[in-house]
Amino acid sequence: MGSASHGITDETHAATLRSWVASAEDLDTDFPIQNLPYGRFRRLNHAAPWCIGVAIGDQVLDLAGAASEGRWEVDIATMLAPLAAGDLAALMSRPSSDRRRLRTALSRALRVDGGQQQRLAASLVPQAAVELSVPCRIGDYTDFYTGIHHATAVGKLFRPDNPLLPNYKWVPIGYHGRSSSIVVSGTPVRRPRGQQQAGSAAPTFGPSQRLDYELELGFLVGPGNALGDPIPIDSAEEHLFGVVLLNDWSARDLQAWEYQPLGPFLSKNFATTISPWIVTMEALAPFRARLDRPPGDPRPLPYLDDERDCESGAIDVELQVWLQTAAHRQAGKPGARVSSANAQVAAYWTPAQLIAHHTSGGCNLQPGDLLGSGTLSGPLPGQSGSLLELTSGGREAIDLGDGHKRTFLADGDAVTLRARCSRPGARSIGFGPCVGNVAQA
Repeated sequence: MGSASHGITDETHAATLRSWVASAEDLDTDFPIQNLPYGRFRRLNHAAPWCIGVAIGDQVLDLAGAASEGRWEVDIATMLAPLAAGDLAALMSRPSSDRRRLRTALSRALRVDGGQQQRLAASLVPQAAVELSVPCRIGDYTDFYTGIHHATAVGKLFRPDNPLLPNYKWVPIGYHGRSSSIVVSGTPVRRPRGQQQAGSAAPTFGPSQRLDYELELGFLVGPGNALGDPIPIDSAEEHLFGVVLLNDWSARDLQAWEYQPLGPFLSKNFATTISPWIVTMEALAPFRARLDRPPGDPRPLPYLDDERDCESGAIDVELQVWLQTAAHRQAGKPGARVSSANAQVAAYWTPAQLIAHHTSGGCNLQPGDLLGSGTLSGPLPGQSGSLLELTSGGREAIDLGDGHKRTFLADGDAVTLRARCSRPGARSIGFGPCVGNVAQA
């Protein structure tokens, strides 16, 4: 198995690379040639099978067409064959050294001087002409709680004198979610029903009145591990394939009543929205960052402690949340940006630490398993990754402009998550939007 890159860059990251796909040269695109994320698509209005593609500018490179029409080395053709058949898991299960070789081959083929434009141009499909799905089969989903500023802010709402529980700085907190209700960006999210209880009155059953979003990153597992064999922290990065945006919707009123003693249930299992393009760990190499903890915090236990992961295990990515009401949409307005944060600042644990902890008791991860980061909030006002924080538990409405205010989400509201990585000397890359529209119960 190849060694993980931990931020090692190569020719595919050069800011000077230019693509023959004209839209990839737009400085505002999320998908320049330096990104090349994978997704699952099919052409609109066609009874065609689902295909695996790579986003490039405002186009999708259909890997079925590319595999048959392009000129490839034997090992690259071997890796393209299952992708051409619609099987992304076959690539996800390969070591990162293989994935880097394929990335380099695709990058060279899409460059202006790559000599493959005539062969591959017919395999481009406009993104506006395709339907996107969840990009891979997600067998299991685990949601972590790595956002320390979120955990502190929410803790203060319920435990003002002791917001963080004693285990928080020692163990990555998580719970097992439900994979069947993971949906792709653009899928309507129906307001859930459940039990709610106010004061000492008997509980009632009905639509949630405190529906919220959660700004997260989702980490998709690459190669798995055998049952009973923990993944060491110094090789955990090898088991990460890529990252998506993730909105783990939350019904706060249902959650407050049901979460003790076993944790959230109906309040979280009705929908989790992810963005359709998997930004690979290889593409994120220029944007890896040090994980800094406050002075005096405990050093992780040895099974979670690795110097290389401490130096470059975090991801420097800027995150935004936009909220558009139905009235905004009718008026042709984009809505309001309600918060922004940076994942490097927000997260207390690295993705590799989540992998190491998840498997430390012998749990077997599989290609395509999804690990949610938990809500990523910054320490300052306007950096909160949920309405629960922004509205101080629903007590203070936020102003969306044009006379619109919210404490929690209303029917017809659209929540859009965005993310972008930018650093001097590197071409900026993005994730594409993660959108969910709230439908009535």
